[in-house]
Amino acid sequence: MTTNRSMPAAALSAASDLGSSAAWAESSGLKRTNLQEHDLSVPGREVIQDLIGFDPGAVGPMHSHPGEEIVYVAEGTLEYQLRGQPPVTLKAGEVLFIPAGTVHGVKNTGSGNATELATYFIEKGRPFVTLAN
Repeated sequence: MTTNRSMPAAALSAASDLGSSAAWAESSGLKRTNLQEHDLSVPGREVIQDLIGFDPGAVGPMHSHPGEEIVYVAEGTLEYQLRGQPPVTLKAGEVLFIPAGTVHGVKNTGSGNATELATYFIEKGRPFVTLAN
């Protein structure tokens, strides 16, 4: 199933009610395309893979997921902020591992568009994303 979603920031509060990767409504300037969702051989776990596009200056708010996230930057320059750690800037071709439950955010710090391939290994039945305070 492939879906494109682009929603205003106000929709973020309702995100967990919509289910799986489509649940995380985006801030202005972000576009999430769900590539696939599958149950894993580990009971109670699933994999979700999304392609996320960032307009110049777009910011993904601080949030966490109920499992690990592996990020591959396919285009542009993105800065990731993992709570309690210094920011990490990645360019196209670089990767980042985000441990389960780690609060993090991301912003496009480049002058053009940026894209990441995000692969999530998460617990089934829990909200896909939880916004941080």
